[in-house]
Amino acid sequence: MKAVPNALSVFRICLVPVFIIVYFYDIHVMKIYAVLVYAIAAFSDFLDGFIARRYKVSSNLGKVLDPLGDKLMTISVMVCITIDGLIPIWTVVVAGAKELLMGAGGILLLKIAHAEIPPSNILGKSSTVVFFLVCVTLILFNNIPHSAAVALISVAIALMAAALASYIKTFITVMKNRDKGKLGI
Repeated sequence: MKAVPNALSVFRICLVPVFIIVYFYDIHVMKIYAVLVYAIAAFSDFLDGFIARRYKVSSNLGKVLDPLGDKLMTISVMVCITIDGLIPIWTVVVAGAKELLMGAGGILLLKIAHAEIPPSNILGKSSTVVFFLVCVTLILFNNIPHSAAVALISVAIALMAAALASYIKTFITVMKNRDKGKLGI
């Protein structure tokens, strides 16, 4: 059972190029299949987390593979819908910067503070769900007025920023506790 969450994360990483190829395939109906690939990836993310927590089979490899799969899929979806002209490039830059900050913070917690990476919180989970729903909406209904598309993705980005602020607060707390000799999250 211990290998199942990691296998699901690897599977999700393998779905990234599948999503990109299907997304840019010429036939409009392929957008539905791209959404299906994205939904399978999202479900595998839920499933690997559920299995890891339920059966207490998390691993250091999983702590790398799971967020890597999430970040690769998130950025790939955003780049695809940006190339399609559905959202402005600044949204990819903001989301990419958030993902880089989260990744760097996780590395610092592991390497410098020797602390566990905190689990995702309600803001992080909410932003993931909203981001998924917004991207699916934009992919399936790509004739939405540009202003509405920007408003939708801005809501998703705002939730991402709130989640980032929450994680930064946790990061600062852990680093302060490290300096005081008390680690924990």
